[in-house]
Amino acid sequence: MTESWSDSDDGECYCTKGFEGNPYLSPGCHDIDECADEEKNSCDQICTNSVGSYNCSCRSGYYWNDNKCISKSNKSQVIKFVSGMGFSCLFLIIGINWLYFILKKRKRAQQRDKFFQQNGGLLLSQQSKDGDTKVFSNEELKRATNNFAADRILGQGGYGIVYKGILPDNHVVAIKKSKLMDESQVEQFINEVVILTQVNHRNVVKLLGCCLECEVPLLVYEFVSNGTLLDHVHNNDGGASWLSLDNRLRIAAESSGALAYLHSAASIPIIHRDVKLANILLDDNNVAKISDFGASRLVPMDQTKVTTLVQGTLGYLDPEYFHTGQLTNKSDVYSFGVVLAELLTGRKPICMTNPEEERNLGIYFITSLKENRLFQILEPRVVKEGTFDQLEKVAQLVKRCLNLNGEERPTMMEVAMEIQNLRKFTKHPWANQHGNEEMMSFIGHSEIKHSDLYDIHINTDDNVRNASDQCGSSSSSLLHM
Repeated sequence: MTESWSDSDDGECYCTKGFEGNPYLSPGCHDIDECADEEKNSCDQICTNSVGSYNCSCRSGYYWNDNKCISKSNKSQVIKFVSGMGFSCLFLIIGINWLYFILKKRKRAQQRDKFFQQNGGLLLSQQSKDGDTKVFSNEELKRATNNFAADRILGQGGYGIVYKGILPDNHVVAIKKSKLMDESQVEQFINEVVILTQVNHRNVVKLLGCCLECEVPLLVYEFVSNGTLLDHVHNNDGGASWLSLDNRLRIAAESSGALAYLHSAASIPIIHRDVKLANILLDDNNVAKISDFGASRLVPMDQTKVTTLVQGTLGYLDPEYFHTGQLTNKSDVYSFGVVLAELLTGRKPICMTNPEEERNLGIYFITSLKENRLFQILEPRVVKEGTFDQLEKVAQLVKRCLNLNGEERPTMMEVAMEIQNLRKFTKHPWANQHGNEEMMSFIGHSEIKHSDLYDIHINTDDNVRNASDQCGSSSSSLLHM
């Protein structure tokens, strides 16, 4: 119970807070009704008097907070306002991102259209008959190569990088990404794409299509699984075990036949311009396929030569073409002559670690043939498996291919036919036996020991390996003038 009065320190009585009256007179102190006077209470809605005090409360729809009644609708409005602002900001961010991606997508589309036209897309559409040249999208080839990942690289050279790609239908392809594109050569490039798409020869790597919507064109070829002929001829064992003389001649016949087809049977003659072991691929059955037409040129039907900037690989490059800039199909013949010499000797076209007279294989081969030292530079296995007449004739064929005067070289068709005839020597064992006896007699009279037949010895010694690597880098370097 609340006391209505209290003693002060000086002994006098007085009424406590919430009461009024005279404590000395009856009835003494009595309760004040604060609710009856608005100035005596702080309630803004309902005031309930109590003895010595009062209580505030709120009407329905309101709640008491911070000594005042607040409408519950105001609270919900605040919540709605805050929520609305939050969602508005969220939608604004989403809208800005959506607009950004739309603009970015549109920019990419415009860029793709720009590159497509820049790389000759419209010209390709006009020249491609019935859409027989497949055009891939950049996104499609990115997915196929895992965004051109480093572990998908099959090889690279002076003209571009080749990636292994897997299309959505699990078809494995080789995708060549060019290093640069000369806008002045767009028409020539599109012509080559159209023609190469139509080339159908079992010993030519098939061009399946292209992608023109990126900065540099992408070419899509059939995938050839067993590496390059360079890998097999120049491995550390001095040549793969399957590289018998017959297989070497078979590969030479297949390669020369493909080049002959390009020179004379294609709708427009094609000069490869970079014939070398690294551009001869082998499939699972070691069948040869000519590849990499990055340096190739088309030759109009009414012309036999094309004036062009000199391009090619040191050691394989036709000296006549190098000095005159006049490219003919005989330039491919010279390069193939070096390939054939490489197959017979196992030597590399250029090896700067060799004595000066042996550094250039083409020159060294011709010199050795003139000085009757042919069997000294041939691989021992070639000497063992071939007949005297066979090896003499194939060496003479190399000599004719390497003639400094292009007009005196045989055509690629003549080379292919002669190699096919030379292969027949190995079909008759009695001929091999007779030829080998004759050859060994020749070698015996020349006092040449078997160990002297092969001058390049490859072992695991670091110095020798480094020398071999140097030879490799020299033979694969590209010449652009």
